[in-house]
Amino acid sequence: MKCPFCAHCDNKVIDSRISKDGDAIRRRRECLGCSKRFTTYEYVEEVLPVVVKKDGRREPFDRTKIRIGIKKACEKRPISTDAIETVVDNVERSCQEFQDKEIPSAAIGEKIMRELQTLDGVAYVRFASVYREFRDVSDFVEELKDFLRDRKIGKGKKKEG
Repeated sequence: MKCPFCAHCDNKVIDSRISKDGDAIRRRRECLGCSKRFTTYEYVEEVLPVVVKKDGRREPFDRTKIRIGIKKACEKRPISTDAIETVVDNVERSCQEFQDKEIPSAAIGEKIMRELQTLDGVAYVRFASVYREFRDVSDFVEELKDFLRDRKIGKGKKKEG
């Protein structure tokens, strides 16, 4: 690692600590060329698959796009920013666990819908209406029927257990 002061390549680690959030290792280093000290952080490299869009285009995974879509679906709903971030984290984690180097955008959309279905019914239907490209009211009604049926089945399972 090059020294930020003199660009010398040799240095020694003086101290190592876990960062406050636990996501990185903070290392205090001393340059063997100029003796100045500097700090580096070591993170786990998270490898996310490339997203394959419906039209075949490929683009890097973008957490921001997911957050924007979820925020739009949750607009004017009693859903905290923390809850939205949890959904985004869950979707990103699911993509990280995906075994292939490419993931269809449809798989991401379905994961978002499952997350929103448990979070808020209105947000779920809003997202579904855009994601599934409803053409008319009948598409909307069918999605609502499916949602209500699934919700009823889910409540029945909770009562049994």
